[in-house]
Amino acid sequence: MADTRVYRNGTLEAEGFDPDKVSDYLEEEGTVVWLDLSTDDDDHLTLLSEELSLDPLAVEDALNRRQRPKVDRYPGHLFLSLYAARIEDDVSDLALAELSVFVTERALVTVHNRAFPTGDLTARWDSAPELVADGVGGLLHGLLDLVIDSHFEVVQRLDDEVDDLEDVLFTDQPHRQMQQQMFALRKSLVRVRRVVLPMREVVNTLMRRDLHLVSERLTANYQDVYDHALRASEWTESLRDMVSTIFETHLSMQDHRLNTVMKKLAGWAAIISVPTAVTGYFGQNVPYPGFGKAWGFWFSIVMMAGIGTALYGIFRRRDWI
Repeated sequence: MADTRVYRNGTLEAEGFDPDKVSDYLEEEGTVVWLDLSTDDDDHLTLLSEELSLDPLAVEDALNRRQRPKVDRYPGHLFLSLYAARIEDDVSDLALAELSVFVTERALVTVHNRAFPTGDLTARWDSAPELVADGVGGLLHGLLDLVIDSHFEVVQRLDDEVDDLEDVLFTDQPHRQMQQQMFALRKSLVRVRRVVLPMREVVNTLMRRDLHLVSERLTANYQDVYDHALRASEWTESLRDMVSTIFETHLSMQDHRLNTVMKKLAGWAAIISVPTAVTGYFGQNVPYPGFGKAWGFWFSIVMMAGIGTALYGIFRRRDWI
């Protein structure tokens, strides 16, 4: 099913009409049409491509998923590829909703899978009728604002996860669990970075004067969206550096713990070797001081205890054990 809306001079006039009536509404003065299609609705998209004179290459990009975020300019319309992001429960549950957008002079066509929150989009338009009054540029502003806000929410969630990792970095939490958390975080951060960084260029391109898309009244709003995209990209880059720092610190701490363990084992091995050396000496089958005497036994015991205690004191003072 397709979601449809038609605005006349900034006022919602009709919604939920058949997509075949789009061309009829566009023939009327002062109307702006929004049509939302599923990626599985090939028939309606083919029909619209003929009625709106959409370029076949742009239609092919809309039907083929996994496009990079971009703005392509064709005769008579623009084609945008965007991604909305969200995290369900865990940072590894990152979901990206791919969105293809056709922008004509008086029509906005969105093509996506069902994961995109169209209800949130229409709610934004309803809450800002003064922006919708600027036509397609106002509708596109609400769409871009929704997409970039979703990026902000995901980056905020990743930032919270980084803070949690910092808190447990110097605790005795099992290393395997922490490594799994860091791997999931870095994987999600890489995926988010791929869709967040290009948004700066996307918004900047749409603000070009030769496109005649952003009116004077919308310039400040688009500039605000650009600032948000810039902040999200910078935030993503800083999180990337922070995760790398945490990972390197974690490895350094593991090396430090390993050196500490090896140092303690070497110290205890030195102490344990003393009784072995003493008993081996007094166990020789040749006469030695105390051979065959009771005091010779006690002398060896005192020697083992004395040397072992002396080594323990030396190693303890140097923090080896």
